[in-house]
Amino acid sequence: MSKDLSIEFCKIKCENPFFLSSSVVGSNYEMCAKALKMGWAGVVFKTIGFYVPEEVSPRFDVIGKENTPFMGFKNLEQISDHTLEENLAWLKELKKDFPSKIIVASIMGENEKEWTELARLATEAGVDIIECNFSCPQMTTESMGADVGQNPELVKKYCEATRRGTKLPILSKMTPNIENVVMPAAASIEGGADGIAAINTVKSITGIDLDKFTAFPVINGKSSVSGYSGKAIKPIALRFINDLSQSDKLKGIPISGMGGIENWRDAVEFISLGASNLQITTAVMQYGYRIIEDLISGLSLYMEDYGFEKLEDLVGIALNNIVTADKLDRSYVVYPCFNEDKCVGCGRCYISCYDGGHQALKWESKIRQPKLIKKKCVGCHLCVNVCPVTAISSGEKVYK
Repeated sequence: MSKDLSIEFCKIKCENPFFLSSSVVGSNYEMCAKALKMGWAGVVFKTIGFYVPEEVSPRFDVIGKENTPFMGFKNLEQISDHTLEENLAWLKELKKDFPSKIIVASIMGENEKEWTELARLATEAGVDIIECNFSCPQMTTESMGADVGQNPELVKKYCEATRRGTKLPILSKMTPNIENVVMPAAASIEGGADGIAAINTVKSITGIDLDKFTAFPVINGKSSVSGYSGKAIKPIALRFINDLSQSDKLKGIPISGMGGIENWRDAVEFISLGASNLQITTAVMQYGYRIIEDLISGLSLYMEDYGFEKLEDLVGIALNNIVTADKLDRSYVVYPCFNEDKCVGCGRCYISCYDGGHQALKWESKIRQPKLIKKKCVGCHLCVNVCPVTAISSGEKVYK
């Protein structure tokens, strides 16, 4: 029996925490309607504005490692390339046809007047929430996107402008291309925002074409820095969600988390660090809207196994265990434990320990297995992490 995954976000009841994030995966009526019918609780429609961009071709690149071809994803897309009138009509139709779902209008203006007017128009279209996109890293004008999101004064001013155009809940979508995300986030709340969305894509160059000597994707011999997403940025996203949740300036402020969520485990990680809503794009681009089935069933089974009755009980549960480095217990060593039956004799642990660790392993060449030199081992667990068959695990804990 499935658990009740409903949760309140910005004082709005959502049937589950899973939304499409503002991107190509939710850029017209047909796409959003299909996703909502399949079980997504809401959509953050692709960012709309008065500006209509001319896009490049090709506009995507991927990066992988070994047998993982789609670990990271780079895109050069800007905001919606449909007219504002088309987008507003789709938003209105979506809310009419799916009244129980949550429709979020992502907006981006170039000045205060545009932010106010976009908020007013989106409100008239009947959406539930407005998200201010302060974070797209590949806009062709400095008055829009991540350049704005790095400036707390501008973020506050544009939130104030947005608030003048609506009484709906406002999310401010933060850029990760900044050291201290709390500063613009707090400024947005001062400006009238009700919640924070984080993170958008990370500025990147994914690789260089060694024939043409330019970055990917190659557009007529040129390329540019642009946004990186996918599983590879999840550690960065989790760090920023933790920073936002731990900040005294943002206590009680709802957070919509995104950045590398592919499965229910990723979802639980974000929720445990304080996100009560989740947005997903890159995994949908790779696997399709159908991932919602695994997200819902996996999260439900996890809650059942661990005895959680309400999803709210999971929100922020890990925060007390994330401390500054000076507060970590340094009084003991956990030695690795070697399972001889599982070991395949590849020698990766020995090479890694000798060349990148503390030379704490001896290689028994006759049986092709490692032997721990305990007096040299510092318990770093490099060997645990490089073993391809999980034959090495945490073992004896010894106090210094």
